[in-house]
Amino acid sequence: MKNLKRQWKFIVVLIAGAVGLISQFALHSKSLFSIGNLQFPVHAIIIDIIGILMAISLLLEIFHDWKTGRYGVDILAVIAVVSTILIGDVWAEWMILVMMTGGETLEDYATGQANKELRALLDKTPRIANKLVDGKITEVKVDDLQVGDTVLIKPGQQVPVDGQIVKGTSSFDQSSLTGESVPVTKNPGDDLMSGSVNGDVAVEMKVTKAAKDSEYQSIVALVKSSQAQPAKFVKMADRYAIPFTVISLIIGGVAWAVSGDATRFAEVMVVASPCPLLIAAPVALVSGMSSMSAHHIIVKSGPTLEKLARAKTFAFDKTGTLTENQLIVDQVVTDDKSFDQKELQSLAASVEQQSSHVIASSLVKATDKDLIHPVTNLKETTAQGVEGDVDGKHVKVGKLSFVAPGHEKLNVTSTAVYVSVDGKFAGYITLKDKMRPESPKTIERLRRQGAEDIMMLTGDHKKVAEKVAKEAGITDVRSELLPSQKIQAIKDVPKDLRPVVMTGDGVNDAPSLTAADVGIAMGAKGATAASESADAVIMVNDISKVNDAVAISKHTMKVANIDVLTAIGVVIIIELIAFTGVIPAFWGAILQEVVDMITISLGLLAKTKPSDKQFGLEEK
Repeated sequence: MKNLKRQWKFIVVLIAGAVGLISQFALHSKSLFSIGNLQFPVHAIIIDIIGILMAISLLLEIFHDWKTGRYGVDILAVIAVVSTILIGDVWAEWMILVMMTGGETLEDYATGQANKELRALLDKTPRIANKLVDGKITEVKVDDLQVGDTVLIKPGQQVPVDGQIVKGTSSFDQSSLTGESVPVTKNPGDDLMSGSVNGDVAVEMKVTKAAKDSEYQSIVALVKSSQAQPAKFVKMADRYAIPFTVISLIIGGVAWAVSGDATRFAEVMVVASPCPLLIAAPVALVSGMSSMSAHHIIVKSGPTLEKLARAKTFAFDKTGTLTENQLIVDQVVTDDKSFDQKELQSLAASVEQQSSHVIASSLVKATDKDLIHPVTNLKETTAQGVEGDVDGKHVKVGKLSFVAPGHEKLNVTSTAVYVSVDGKFAGYITLKDKMRPESPKTIERLRRQGAEDIMMLTGDHKKVAEKVAKEAGITDVRSELLPSQKIQAIKDVPKDLRPVVMTGDGVNDAPSLTAADVGIAMGAKGATAASESADAVIMVNDISKVNDAVAISKHTMKVANIDVLTAIGVVIIIELIAFTGVIPAFWGAILQEVVDMITISLGLLAKTKPSDKQFGLEEK
């Protein structure tokens, strides 16, 4: 609605100009009345009325800003309009109005161009699904699908909601969700993410999540949130407002005093109109947000870019952030010489193969399929372990008190499962978090990007945390923390090491993300609570995107500041030229339009690729 209002202002000003041209040059309308030396023909009255209304509208906005303690450069635009009205230069006044309203319209256009990637995501939202009812296809709205419904996904169609394949095998393009360049083959029993695109074979899918909870729709919700907030950074140029306004008024005042002609003051004020300054920062920052989106990072507001560009401290959660939230086998320790490590792992994994516990599934996944044998007489004891017969041996796997009640306590600090065979303790298997392969490189690159402190905040045991931190290259380790203690650790970061960026993925990380100056959520696996609390969300399962976010932010802020300072420099040069009286007010206004176009073009450079240094890459 705001953009539409701006467009209508521009259209009204253009119509007024067209009517004025016809009135003055075609109909040769005469003055209806005069005040002193000023004549008021029809075209002057029309343009003056519009000019006064625009000036009043802008003044109301200025007063509102002053109430909130914000001082902008808009006052110069009001002075320029009033000055041209007072000296009776109607067409210079009209050009200023064109410049003001046209600059806003150009800003909206540039913002729309920079925001294309975000809108493309919204445009692709699946709305219709093929629901199967008694073997017949019925088209229904995606929002009407219920958990448990069966949906047919034809070749080339988007998956409408999250679900699980029940019939058929096909490849799915998940690039818009995960960044994977190669389609992924999905079989019956595999999960499907909404928003992925089916390949060549139709499949049937059982709905596991309603539309509002599904992956693609959660991304769309984040995009809508990011689109709703850019107004917060539109006034970045206001930090230069007071000095620029003072300089412009001094140049205009001196020009008036030296020439003795108020027209000279008006000519300076016309070229001092602040439109280029107001356009520069928004175009650059929205371009930066668009570039983030293209790199699978959703940024919810402009200030996030500014804080990321200046960030000095980075904090990371461990599980699911630095690690993959997946356990791998670390050590296999045997206590009975009749079993080697390979056989012990084989027996344990065979008994665990039907358990849904995360440790059991991790052990089975880490064991060669050829080593997993059939199990009989399987029995699971809740919170204790499982037992069963494998190759004629009775195997128990679980807690030490379950598998060997009389055995002395062992000093094992890692996550472990204990194993007994035919009632005799046989050994144990330790598991550890699987480090994300990109984590160490990410930490190294952050230091090259200017990070002064990098810490790991985790609720895990000290020895486990230190082991992961060492592998990742982090020296500042805070372990065994409750969520409230994580928040306190972030709050305790001294002022000279701020802004603080916290990256996490789970529900327990949500408060920490809110407490940090910038919260980044690893949202690829649908960490909804973390994503909603975060300022930015990484939509692929790749922590190195934190490096990309920092690089794009640094590049964007560099472009924005260069753009604003360039606009100020060019405008002041034109003001000094106008000081001499060689630029009539009308042509001064046209020059301002040229500066607007230069400003927009510079702002769009924020969409270009940052330098290797900004990415934290080694210089070649």
